[in-house]
Parts: sequence; structure tokens; C-alpha cells
Amino acid sequence: MLWIKALHIIFMVTWFAGLFYLPRLFVYHAMADDRATIERFKVMERKLYWGIMTPGGILTVVFGTWLWLGWHFSGGWLHAKLLLVALLAGYHLWCGKLMLDFKHDRNAKSHVWFRWFNEVPVLILIGAGVLVGLKPF
Repeated sequence: MLWIKALHIIFMVTWFAGLFYLPRLFVYHAMADDRATIERFKVMERKLYWGIMTPGGILTVVFGTWLWLGWHFSGGWLHAKLLLVALLAGYHLWCGKLMLDFKHDRNAKSHVWFRWFNEVPVLILIGAGVLVGLKPF
């Protein structure tokens, strides 16, 4: 079961790396003004979303579920963590929608908005880390 825990952590880190980096790419994409740079960002965003973030997110949930079922975790902390995971999955999907807006040249948000948007996964990571580490309730 320790291998499953290790894989869960590895894929969680992979998922978060993408969740931190994709909105940062959106910041730079929103600031870009030449066609070559804009097209390069579209490729980078697509590859990050489909090649790293989405597999990382799916495998994080798969191995996390395996841990939950294998070790029979329970408690209020787990319900709160699952809520944060659901919020993170929603954020992931929102990133996908924003990526499609950029792909079709219909982004209406500023680079400043994306700078704030980029902070959401930090808050979720802090919350999940505290819940898992301390199991406060």
C-alpha cells in the first residue's frame, strides 16, 4: 500500500505543477501581441493540459481512491479534503475552458485577472496539506 501512497503523491505533484504553470502561461498569453507568440502559447497550453495535467489529475484521483478504499480512511478531515479535491477538479476544468477560449481567440480576461486566478490552487494545496498532515477533525 505504500507504493500506492507514493504514486498518489507523485501524480499529485505532477497535477499541481500543471495547475500552477498553465494559468501562468495564460498570463503571458494574455499579454502577447504577435501571432507567432500567440500560436506558440496555444501549443504549450494544449500539451500541458492534455499531456501532464489531465493524466496527473486522473491518476491522483485513482490512487487516492485506492488508498481510501484500502486503508478505510474516515473522519471529517477526509470529507473536507474530498471537497477540496472536487474544487480542484472544477478549477482544472475551468482551466480547460479558458484554454479553449485562447485557442479560438476569444479570451476576454486580462493578464491581471489571470495572475489572481493563478493563486487558487495554492490555497487548495495549503488546505489539503493541513488536513492530511494534521487531521484536525
